Amino acid sequence: MASPLGEEMFEERRQAPAPSKDFCQLLVTRREVIFRWWKISLRNKFRESRPGEIKESWEDFLDDSSLHIQIAIVFGAKVLEHVLNLCRGNYDFLERLPVPLLLYIISFLELEDIARLSQVSRRFEMICNSNALWENIVENLCDTITPEMKELAQEIGWKQFFFTNRLQLQLQLRRRRQK
Repeated sequence: MASPLGEEMFEERRQAPAPSKDFCQLLVTRREVIFRWWKISLRNKFRESRPGEIKESWEDFLDDSSLHIQIAIVFGAKVLEHVLNLCRGNYDFLERLPVPLLLYIISFLELEDIARLSQVSRRFEMICNSNALWENIVENLCDTITPEMKELAQEIGWKQFFFTNRLQLQLQLRRRRQK
């Protein structure tokens, strides 16, 4: 049976915090945690510096507090916590689903459930309030959508369009025609 997780489970790249200009990469595979860095400096003593790399198995990484500190400094506490959870076997498969698939799934939910889901995380808040989701919902629930209505919806946002009552929409469409 194929694993729902690919070989690369997580990757993050970032410049180290100031005053450093170093570039860092954090990669979590199904077996290892890999921390790489590239020294970026105009100083002569660092010009010949080669990139560095630390590779550790998940078990070794869980015990390496010095690497935890480095990751927290460069990538932040939330990234560190996510990597630790991955190494402990705590996967959040829902978070790993691609946005188009999530949009498709969410479009079948009741409005109250969409509102609740938007409170789960920033990612779900963005998805649940996205024009793509509400365009899909409007197209599934409305019999006909004229090009003029689509133009108005794109202007004011599909979610706003959905929750605006018919009289107000007709008034807005009339005003647009008069301009």
